[in-house]
This record gives sequence, structure tokens and C-alpha cells, in this order.
Amino acid sequence: MDTMKQSLFITAAGMRAQVTRLRTVSQNLANAETTPLTPQGDPYRRQTIHFRNRLDRELGVELVQVERIGKDRSDFRLVYEPGHPAADENGYVKYPNVNALIEVNDYRQASRSYEAMLNSYRITRGMMTKTIDMLR
Repeated sequence: MDTMKQSLFITAAGMRAQVTRLRTVSQNLANAETTPLTPQGDPYRRQTIHFRNRLDRELGVELVQVERIGKDRSDFRLVYEPGHPAADENGYVKYPNVNALIEVNDYRQASRSYEAMLNSYRITRGMMTKTIDMLR
């Protein structure tokens, strides 16, 4: 298989992985302030994304893919809100273990990676088009 076609497949796999990463970060941010309905319940738990390389034997290249979406097992934030319906006997409410600064940073990184791969895809496609035009 030719190098340009391989490049397109590698770039497309990377873009798919980053879209999943963006979706995961978006879910974390959207649920950053949710609380349980009762004192015994747990709030939203931050999701983490794990990637791995997979050898595509037909293409002869390694492609990135999402291995799994996991759960961050770090402690929940405790906020003193004695009037809240989910407050425990000491007046503390459990909030998600989501740090907005980390999520925004991850979002920026995933977005920039996606943009870089999109540019690579456009350049490779342009090179293929120019090569075909030259062969006509």
C-alpha cells in the first residue's frame, strides 16, 4: 500500500481517537457540579480515556485507537452545604472529582491534536490530487 494512503489512514485513526477524547472531556465538564440525590449516593465520577496502538496488518502500520474509557478513582470533593438534600449528617455534600482546569487543558490539547491531524490529512490529500493531475 502506498505511503500517502497509509498516511491518510493513520491521520483518520488519530482524528477518531481525539474526537472520543473531546467527547469524554465534554462529559466531565458538563457534570462537574452534579450532586447525588441522597446523602448515601455518589456524584458523577470523572471519566478517563486510555489509548493503545493497534497493528493494521493490511496497511502495515500501527494505528491509535481508544482502548477503554475508565473511571477516575480519586476522592470526591466535599463541600459544606448543610441545607442541601444530599448533605450527610455533618452537612457535607459530595461533588464530582472533576477539576475544570485539567479538563480545559485536556480539551485544548485534544483540539490542537485534531487540528494538526486535519491539516496533515488536507496536505496529504492535496499531494495525492496533484500527483493524479500530473499523471493525466
